[in-house]
This record gives sequence, C-alpha cells and structure tokens, in this order.
Amino acid sequence: MLVQLVSIRVLPEHRDRFIEAFRINCEGSRREPGNLRFDLLCDPEDENSFSVYEVFTGPEALHAHVRTEHYRRCVEMITPICVGQRTKRFFTPVLVEAAPGSRTDGTG
Repeated sequence: MLVQLVSIRVLPEHRDRFIEAFRINCEGSRREPGNLRFDLLCDPEDENSFSVYEVFTGPEALHAHVRTEHYRRCVEMITPICVGQRTKRFFTPVLVEAAPGSRTDGTG
C-alpha cells in the first residue's frame, strides 16, 4: 500500500474552478482498480490551501493513475491557477485500518 499526500495552493479567484477540476479527478480516481481512497481536503484556516489524500495498492497503481485521462485533465486545468509548487509526500501505512462501520468509498 502507498499513500500520497499532495499540498496545493490555489489563486483565490479560481477556487471554484480548482474544485471542479478535482471533482473530475476524484470521480475517475475512485473507479481505478488500484485506488483505495482519494480525498480532497481544505485547510480550515485557509480556504485556498488544499491537500489531496490518495491511497493506492502500490507504486504501480500510482504510476497507472498518472497516465489516466482524468488525471491529465485535472493537471491541465489546475496548473495555471495554482500558486507555487505542488508538494508531494509519500508514506507507507503502519497500523492503519478503517474504523468499524466506516466506509472508504467517500459516501459516509
């Protein structure tokens, strides 16, 4: 399993466009066979600062993800409206599991 955490800051006047781009990416990514979780998170203290929390079955699933049409479309849409560099950090889970009764498909 591989976790990727991406930090992105967006120009305030383009926040809605950014969210729409990520809606496309989230919907497509959640259908990928190697994707276990894909969430867009917003900093509660800065509405233009986002994190993308992605969990893949492994590095090969992440490599497949970046070759998808929905990923490429999202990157194309957000590149001109982001501030600074996007940062990516990778993690391997240790002692991680879903809480009893929780859902990991983004619906609950």
